[in-house]
Amino acid sequence: MGSVTEQREIHRTLDLALRVGEMLLSNGAGAADVTATMSSIAHHLGLRQALVDVTFTTLTMGYQESYDEPAVSVTRHVTHRETDFDDLTRVDHLVADLLSDEIDLDEARIRLAQIASTGHRAPRWAVTLSWGVIGAGIALLLGGDWVVTLIAAIAAAGIEVLQRYLSRLRLPFFYAQAAGGLFASLLAVSVAATDVNVDPSLVITASIVMLLAGLGFIGAIQDALTGFYITAGARILEVMMSTIGVIVGVSGGLTVGGLLGVDIALDPGAAGLTRFPLMVTGAAISAAAFAFAAYAPARVLLPIAVIAGVAAAIYLLLSERDVGRAWPAAMAAIFIGLISYTVSERVRVPPLVIVVAGIVPLLPGLSIYRGLSLLAADDYTGILAMITAIAIAIALAAGVILGEYVAQPLRREARRLEQRLAGPRLVGPLRARAVRRRKMHSP
Repeated sequence: MGSVTEQREIHRTLDLALRVGEMLLSNGAGAADVTATMSSIAHHLGLRQALVDVTFTTLTMGYQESYDEPAVSVTRHVTHRETDFDDLTRVDHLVADLLSDEIDLDEARIRLAQIASTGHRAPRWAVTLSWGVIGAGIALLLGGDWVVTLIAAIAAAGIEVLQRYLSRLRLPFFYAQAAGGLFASLLAVSVAATDVNVDPSLVITASIVMLLAGLGFIGAIQDALTGFYITAGARILEVMMSTIGVIVGVSGGLTVGGLLGVDIALDPGAAGLTRFPLMVTGAAISAAAFAFAAYAPARVLLPIAVIAGVAAAIYLLLSERDVGRAWPAAMAAIFIGLISYTVSERVRVPPLVIVVAGIVPLLPGLSIYRGLSLLAADDYTGILAMITAIAIAIALAAGVILGEYVAQPLRREARRLEQRLAGPRLVGPLRARAVRRRKMHSP
């Protein structure tokens, strides 16, 4: 492709790259992936050495054709963040088609506009129902019986409806998380105040996991590992604020329960592995339901369920070996990272879709609730439980990234280790020129 000389073509190319980057970043892609994808698009369309700057809220691209020409700089702000795996997958396919010369710049711009303007493929009621299924699956994973499972499903669906209403009021997400935690804990307190023979603490724990699902753990750790510290810091702060919102809401509900004389303390060893098959099944159900709620393509739901179920089995079995909580979580996450790269190519979705859904059952809701319940009883060993929750979250994200580090060179460069792998690519092409080279040598 010849060098782009006309000012209009330069703006069109930069605009396409920026809009692609915006869609990727708003759907949870790491800054390294976004930067590499934008650079690949610009390079392929003739803008050699275009400068790309990605932060948590701003995307900037600059290009100077020669030292005698004025530089062109374009900026876009990321203001909308709602995970949509269908959009992420369609944008990923668009970039692959563009880099393999199956479509040109004009067609790419048309397709991207169609993706951006198309609504969600699943109706709202189905998404609410799927969040209820997530809560039910987590309750099964925690060893709850059918009554706990049913109540957890109602709590999760109610939280989704409540948060959707609060988002319409344009309240910050922190308050939506706090409201969700308060709703779940008050529902558990209400159940505990009745004569129903049920462990309400499992309902709260399942709700905590649901509220943590979809937060940017993976993107934050990926950005930190690949040197995008400003973006990593912003994402980590967002995750922390969202998690603190959950803690505030749940602790408020526990305080109300204490004032009413309702005890909903958690028995840490109640579940064990006595219902191992149901626990693994619950993990599989919750991961697939989360993928559906995030509008993932239907073809990837079953693989996600299988991967999450196996990962949960690894975690549960290792946890029984008295090796703590973080290491089993890391081993399960490494498995998810390793297998997701191969599976993602077969089902034609970015690996990010699989890993984000796959770690949902492993999120540290149990440790957070244990810490809150201990602190509510003036037992400051609850701080250790909170530290354990942080360690599990970091282990999950870092484990997934490590799995991708190992899987990508093994898959893409089977005969020799990939020398130019800049970071774990969870979305976008691994290397643009490799795509073009395959097309040039194809018969």
